[in-house]
Amino acid sequence: MRFEVDGTRLDVTPEPGQVLRTLLREHGVTSVKKGCDSGDCGACSVLVDGTPVHSCITPAHRLEGRTVTTAAGLGTPERPHPVQRAFADAAAFQCGFCTAGYVVTASTLDADDLDDRHRKLKGNLCRCTGYRAISDALDGVRNTVCAGAGAAVGQSVAAPAAMRIVTGNEEYTLDVRKTEALLHLAVLGSPHPHARIVSIDTTEAEALDGVHTVLTHHDDPGVLFSTGRHESRLDDPDDTLVFDRVLRFRGQRVAAVVADSVRIAEQACALVRVEYEVLPSVHDPDAARAPGAPLLHADKTTVEHRIAEPARNVVAALHGETGDVERALAGSAATVDGTWTTGRVSHAALETHATRGSVDTDGRLVLRTATQVPFLVRDEVARVFGLDPDRVRVVAKRVGGGFGGKQEMLTEDLVTLAVLRTGRSVQYEFSRRDEFTIAPTRHPMRVRVRLGATTDGTLTAMHVDQTMDTGAYGNHGVGVMFHSVSESVAVYRCPVKRVDAESVYTNNLPSGAFRGYGLGQVVFAIESAMDDLAHELGIDPIELRRRNVIVPGDPLVVTDPHEESDLRWEGSYGLDQCLDLVEDALAAGPVTEAPAMDGPPLDDSPDWATGTGIALAAIATMPPRGHHAHTSVELTAGGRYRIGVGTAEFGNGTTTVHTQLVATALGTTPDRVDVHQSDTDAARYDTGAFGSAGVVVAGRALYAAAQALREDMTARALELVAARTPRTASGVLGPAVVIEPDGVRVGDELVGVDELLAHGPLLAHGTHDGTPRSLAFTVHGARVAVHRPTGEVRVLQSVQAVDAGTVLNPEQLRGQVEGGSAQAIGSTLYEEVVLDDTGRVTTDSFRAYRVPKISDVPRTEVRFAATHDPLGPLGAKSMSEAPYNPVAPAIANAVRDAIGVRPYRLPMTRDRIWALATGVGRPTDGGA
Repeated sequence: MRFEVDGTRLDVTPEPGQVLRTLLREHGVTSVKKGCDSGDCGACSVLVDGTPVHSCITPAHRLEGRTVTTAAGLGTPERPHPVQRAFADAAAFQCGFCTAGYVVTASTLDADDLDDRHRKLKGNLCRCTGYRAISDALDGVRNTVCAGAGAAVGQSVAAPAAMRIVTGNEEYTLDVRKTEALLHLAVLGSPHPHARIVSIDTTEAEALDGVHTVLTHHDDPGVLFSTGRHESRLDDPDDTLVFDRVLRFRGQRVAAVVADSVRIAEQACALVRVEYEVLPSVHDPDAARAPGAPLLHADKTTVEHRIAEPARNVVAALHGETGDVERALAGSAATVDGTWTTGRVSHAALETHATRGSVDTDGRLVLRTATQVPFLVRDEVARVFGLDPDRVRVVAKRVGGGFGGKQEMLTEDLVTLAVLRTGRSVQYEFSRRDEFTIAPTRHPMRVRVRLGATTDGTLTAMHVDQTMDTGAYGNHGVGVMFHSVSESVAVYRCPVKRVDAESVYTNNLPSGAFRGYGLGQVVFAIESAMDDLAHELGIDPIELRRRNVIVPGDPLVVTDPHEESDLRWEGSYGLDQCLDLVEDALAAGPVTEAPAMDGPPLDDSPDWATGTGIALAAIATMPPRGHHAHTSVELTAGGRYRIGVGTAEFGNGTTTVHTQLVATALGTTPDRVDVHQSDTDAARYDTGAFGSAGVVVAGRALYAAAQALREDMTARALELVAARTPRTASGVLGPAVVIEPDGVRVGDELVGVDELLAHGPLLAHGTHDGTPRSLAFTVHGARVAVHRPTGEVRVLQSVQAVDAGTVLNPEQLRGQVEGGSAQAIGSTLYEEVVLDDTGRVTTDSFRAYRVPKISDVPRTEVRFAATHDPLGPLGAKSMSEAPYNPVAPAIANAVRDAIGVRPYRLPMTRDRIWALATGVGRPTDGGA
């Protein structure tokens, strides 16, 4: 079969049933991405004879004689298509994994299509941006600037990879050509939620032509670990094996086949014969703690494996009190009491988990993987398999979205085992179904909140009782629990507080790290309760919060006023400004029209009810107990600078800010800064890109390295000038010394880069350990319309004010806030991973799990508080996670304002809101 791809003719023979996407990638066309392989996300979009199609559902055999154009065929970084230029100028991407497919579809829009773009683009999903910047690109709005030398910080500088991303030339994890030696791995998962393997026979599978090995629990290295990764591995329980004989959730690994192709490996999986002893399972955390419940990890101990109560299925617990909550509530003028429920949420990053492993010419294990934490993966792989960490290299190219989901070790351990067993290169890539059925989700929680107050609204008591379902394994089950009841409770000044929190094992798929790290679920409950308290007292909800939020000088504690903490009030405080900014924005009304949506028209009929709501949140600017970064900056030929940093880029924007910080410190422009990152060979160490630490930790370390290099360059230039003209450089005349893009100017003399480097290399290092920490604040406001007959909720206005310290890149920060808000709107109104009573995931595709499309998301108005944080680089605070947390309660409070009935459960789907709005159900126990 012959057809043309991006101007090049291909002569190929497709496999039976093969689709265009896999055929293109087999022939090195890596601009076509895999997001779903079911025609739902658009990451694989290409033009076939000028018409956009999803290549993942286009049969390859239909391409005979036709012309295929990918993003790489539309234009190059040097000569981009006008749409590609527009996307780059508008900063219309974050992780960028969807962008190649987006620009392909957008390239077919003409002027008449612009008003109908929502319909034309409904087949393309973006998980990161919130879509505003994409709309800007289609409107020709330029949001980025070219910064002058030494003036990058504070400017909306474009991402260094912008032109590569929009033209499909940026490398992601698997964007490398297939080699003849590459093997593929497929996994046989457990059909039971709880079972023990009695026997396993791999004879038939191993006999299949093309199979190299079959791995089972007999091949397990016998070392317990956690898939969750933190700076201290002791933060997580050791409850996981590469292969376990006891299976604790549906889909857990039973066997893995390594074969010449994915197809052969999957065929061989079906030939593995397994005899199971089916064990009783438990799927509700309350039932799991009850006497007589099936125990998931009874073979483990509290001390050795760091599980709080294995005999109660409790992986972590916190019970503490300051004062007497019951007495304080009894003596309060007003009280509220409610239980709020949040569901499972998928990260839905468009790039799935994937790893390619090999052994390099030096005999080192090399893992090219989609991870937020390359150094932590390296260290744990080395520990589990008994390897020297220096003999393991982990490389993360640009990662197609993370949101905490790639702070896990889900593919790297299995690929390591396969590489060590076969001595060959091996690749393991999750399907989209795998992402929904075996990858960890956000923790579901039930949170009871009781509040008491005086008649003037002063809080007298707060009790938070939280139960969370950590699933079959405790990855992040400890950290999320403690964090969820930390800043969420500490943000309010209250003399009497009690926290009861437990993280519980069940036979459901594991939960894990997710944007906000547990705060979003508890903030939803507390902020809803605060709103109810305001109604009870007849006090404006914003005013009630003003009277009770912490201010500088207040203790930053949860339950113990003597608790040691590295949170510091030396950091900036902008919560008061954020409240004012949101209040003013809601009073002024929406600045743009709400997106046109399917469904009943929005009119003045009594069927529609409108309301407004607000909520606030606080979050520490980095994780506790240290977050370390070692960085380097080196002057190279041509006046360029090479930075070495371990931080991974997955849409968090750290690469852009890192170049800005270095360019500003060294008096150059960002385009002269070359980044070597997310590679364990790039730096001595980096804890990883999670907890919003990429800017405030690695950024601060890089800025320190750049300042040190500046001093070294200055000293060398003075020495060289002094050798030529002693009086000029002696200091008697005090010559001005200025770092310029092409060297160092001493007085009137320019010491060029070549001369500086002729006397030896110029390289400096910087480190930062992430302590002490400060607080960042966010306030979200929402105006909604609720259609009583259908339960539809439309967000008419979305506004968020953020206390981010010095704004290093306004457009990028705006995009982070919009993206976090959009993701939160999704989990507030639409998104839920649904399990049946046996732990089977029923929402295992994008068609069943609704990620918001461009027509679903309003434009979030973003307001910046004017603060400066002395603990961050040049006064900046972190802001990747924070925007997510206050959105759900703000919308819920607006719904309650509209219909007069409190929602208690997320997501607020149409059926649930219809039940409340029509009076069918008015539960107070989390039922709706």
